[in-house]
Amino acid sequence: MSIRIRDLDFAYPGGGFQLAIGDLAIERGETVALVGPSGCGKTTVLHLVAGIAVPDAGTVTVDGETVSALDEPARRDFRARRIGPVFQEFELLDYLTVFENMLLPYRIAPGLELDDAVRARAEVLAGELGLGDKLGRRPRRLSQGERQRVAIGRALLPEPIVLLADEPTGNLDPTNSTTVLDLLLEHAKRQDATLLTVTHDHTLLPRFDRVVHMEELVRAGSPA
Repeated sequence: MSIRIRDLDFAYPGGGFQLAIGDLAIERGETVALVGPSGCGKTTVLHLVAGIAVPDAGTVTVDGETVSALDEPARRDFRARRIGPVFQEFELLDYLTVFENMLLPYRIAPGLELDDAVRARAEVLAGELGLGDKLGRRPRRLSQGERQRVAIGRALLPEPIVLLADEPTGNLDPTNSTTVLDLLLEHAKRQDATLLTVTHDHTLLPRFDRVVHMEELVRAGSPA
């Protein structure tokens, strides 16, 4: 099992949004689209799987590791080595170039070794993402869609076992949307990796192995 959430309760501090999930199980190599109305907790699910958020009760297990039981430094290291997150905020560092942003996981994760092969792979990946001529630019000189593609390249480069993508095509035109989704799906197939994607674009759903609806996932009685 690649991702397993069981008997989970989560609430943001201050008594705001709350989420309760009985069971979510995603197999290794499965590609899953997570859909539902805005504000229902889709992004929160990704944050819980990535170890960015920690449940108040229940467990989150990723690739055999109970992420919810790890302390914050261990969760950060696990995320850098095993999870490829693509979030809407992009989280690019503006003082770094496109190339340096793509290599960032190798700078911060002790378990990742930056060598010439990784740099070469980053250049190839940038070309596939249409960023080959922009490797020396800073993020502030890129369009919204280009910044999104840098974030996707950074997530793909360490060849993670789990990819988490929050609206990865949301800021892209149809051509680039197809390119990005092709890359995510190809990586999942090539690496036998799991892909969990939040999307509002229902035209993309037939390309996934399975669609999970939040209203079916949330445990009865949850405020979400």
